[in-house]
Amino acid sequence: MKKNQTLTQMSVPVRASLIIMGLGQLCYKQWIKGLLYLSVFAGTLLYMITTGIKDIAGFFTLGTEETDPWLGTTGDDSVIMLLRGLLAFIVIAVFLVIHASNVRDILECDKKVRTGKALPGFARAVSIFFDRKFYIAALAIPVAGVLVFNVLPILFMILIAFTNYGGDIVPPKLVDWIGFDNFRKILSLAEIKDTFFRILGWNLIWAFTSTFLNYFGGLGLALLLNKKCVKGKSFWRAFPILAYAVPGFITLLAFKFLFSYGGPINYYITSNGGNAIGFLDIDAGVKAKLIGLVVNAWISIPTSMLLATGILSNMNTDLYEAASIDGATKWKQFTKITLPFVVFSTTPVLITNFIGNFNNFGIFYFLRGGLYMDGYFLASDTDLLINWLYNLSIDNNYYGIGAAVSLIIFILTSFFSLLVYVRSSAYKKEDTFR
Repeated sequence: MKKNQTLTQMSVPVRASLIIMGLGQLCYKQWIKGLLYLSVFAGTLLYMITTGIKDIAGFFTLGTEETDPWLGTTGDDSVIMLLRGLLAFIVIAVFLVIHASNVRDILECDKKVRTGKALPGFARAVSIFFDRKFYIAALAIPVAGVLVFNVLPILFMILIAFTNYGGDIVPPKLVDWIGFDNFRKILSLAEIKDTFFRILGWNLIWAFTSTFLNYFGGLGLALLLNKKCVKGKSFWRAFPILAYAVPGFITLLAFKFLFSYGGPINYYITSNGGNAIGFLDIDAGVKAKLIGLVVNAWISIPTSMLLATGILSNMNTDLYEAASIDGATKWKQFTKITLPFVVFSTTPVLITNFIGNFNNFGIFYFLRGGLYMDGYFLASDTDLLINWLYNLSIDNNYYGIGAAVSLIIFILTSFFSLLVYVRSSAYKKEDTFR
């Protein structure tokens, strides 16, 4: 079919399939394929008539009748209506994708008929499809699972950020669309605004510092254990690996007890005549932040060490010999040979570590969870944005503001990740170390 061909110039089977999926295939006696497309069309049409149109309308209104338990009136559940409406849009999107494949198929069939070629049977068509586009069949179920279990909840949380859901406005009360009001509250209401920018500043410091310590701590250990003069390397490597093997929350609870008022550190301090120190108390300040960095390093450095060990084992030792002949110092060899090679190989992992540290919920939740400080809105000075999000939404029902915070976290982490990646040598000089 030519690109400028109008609808009236198309063949009858093509026009039929454009209107009703599968009719064109049936016209060309592609019975099984036609019936499959037709069943998808009929099922989608039935869904839209019975519930889809109503769900889409409910998505925009979020309900018109409020439930009244006293009068026994069963009204609308705004949150369920939002979710069902979102699901209806996903069904429509999937339908359009299948309809596009139907159009491509009927155009291909029409082209073969016009040129006098025989149309393959269903079994042959399936065999050709698996030969040429097996990846589509292999990824169909995983993609469907991602849509339902990943994309749908993410879109739902994004949309909640634009509603007044939370606080006193929870079902059975009706929820309304409020646009960007939740974001305006975060950036304008004094208490929330101050808390947001304080936590954001600390969150950025935490993410960069933790990533730096964990990455270079692991690299340093790997370089140390890679030296020929070190004896019993397997024995020394076992200690960081054991620290990594212990479940993280157990390690965090152990450190919380270690630094508590009744823990062993304060026991030895008081036994020697000193006063107990509130390492993780509400007024701990910098002490609690430093402890968080140390604990996170204890948990994360073994991973970096194992990664760096594998990369260093693949390095060309001739480079070091040539550098030594040229008079390069050990530091020069590290900064000009080792570090570029390791960073180039681990840039995606480094970005992943940064995002993981930025959204590290467990460290301060287990060490100091539940503390609210003066000058902060439902947060403490060590809380990260992800902890504040938890406090807002789960503990205090500020779901709309919490969803807005989660969207801000997504934008920030995406921005920093893409910025670092596109400026890295791993992106610009892909063939450098091949």
